[in-house]
Amino acid sequence: MMNLRNLFAKHRNNVVIKDNEQIATIKVTNNGYEPQVTKLQKDIPAKLVFNRTNESMCLAQVQSQALSFQKDLPLQQDVVIPIKTNQVGEFDYTCGMNMFHGKVMIK
Repeated sequence: MMNLRNLFAKHRNNVVIKDNEQIATIKVTNNGYEPQVTKLQKDIPAKLVFNRTNESMCLAQVQSQALSFQKDLPLQQDVVIPIKTNQVGEFDYTCGMNMFHGKVMIK
């Protein structure tokens, strides 16, 4: 049985605040986006950093209409995407084929 405490800790652990900026690291693996949910704080500038380790072409792109981005994800490279954090809410992103999903929660 999965320990919920560890699950929530994992979600928080992918975000580091440095020099008044939130940096969220998201791995793109065989299972999709890890973690699947990233929690950010409102009104602190933020960057999502995607790194794709899966060779599937489905995961070679990430896009979000809600967060206004569409980026290619080359293998084994960090792709930095600045996002606005001026609104509270849940904002979805997906792979290029809309098969894998992730979410940014801003509180």
